[in-house]
Order: sequence, then C-alpha cells, then structure tokens
Amino acid sequence: TNFGPGMSMGHTVAVKAIKGVRNALSMTIPTGTGVHRRMVYIEVEEGFDFQSVSKSIKEDDYFAHDDTHIFQVDSVDSLKDMGHGVLMERKGVSGKTQNQLFTFDMRINNPALTAQVLVGAARATTKQKPGAYTLIEVPVVDLLPGEKEYWIKKLV
Repeated sequence: TNFGPGMSMGHTVAVKAIKGVRNALSMTIPTGTGVHRRMVYIEVEEGFDFQSVSKSIKEDDYFAHDDTHIFQVDSVDSLKDMGHGVLMERKGVSGKTQNQLFTFDMRINNPALTAQVLVGAARATTKQKPGAYTLIEVPVVDLLPGEKEYWIKKLV
C-alpha cells in the first residue's frame, strides 16, 4: 500500500506537538512497495534552533522509521495542499489461477473524506443494536444515507 502524495494529517499533528515547532506540514511521498518519504516543513518558534528541532523530529517514533526530510520555512500556510491519495496493489493466486492482480487507486481531499467517513459512521450507529463496534463490523449499506432497500434496488 502506497499512500500519497499528499498531506498526512496524523504526521502533521505529530510534528506540531514537538517543542520548538510553531507550525508544520508533513507531506507523504510514496517511493514504492509501501515505503514512504516524509517531507516536513516547519516554522521554528523564536528562541529555538532549527537543527535541534529537526533532530527531535527525526528521533520521534512517528518519523524515525521513514526517510524524513525537514525544511525550515517562513510560512507553512502557503504550502498547504489537502489532496492525498492511496494506491493499493495485491498480486497473488486465485485457486489455481496465477497472476491475479487487484489495483485500487484513489485521489481525495483528506479532511473532506475523513469527515465523510465520520458522518457515515455516525449515521450507521442509529441502525445498530446498542454496543461498541469497529468500522469493519458495520454493514457497508448502513454507512449510506436512506434505506437499505433503496440501495439494493439502485446498486444490485
């Protein structure tokens, strides 16, 4: 699974929590085979040294396992791009048939899609018995607006 290119909301939040960072943006750049490069842009708080802050970021567990490049900028806001993507590829065997390939490619606005998933999950809670659920336990049709019968007629 290759994520990006685009803004990583999780990595951006993580880098903003590091002492000496006034504002930040972390971009995920896929390099293939599930490996990612992190391009991190930071505004350094007054009184802090860029090299020290950069070292703290690279040592943080959220960044330590990826190829991380850090750049000091005057304004992170001018660099923001909420676009993101994912490319999932799986190659394998189906029964005795070799060379089966599944490819899923998506380009999205990261915050908008996250909000849509949260709204769908909230909608689905009204259709479940009381209790706690993970998203995978919720029937996909319950995430959609309206009645199940409508979606069956429309999609099946």
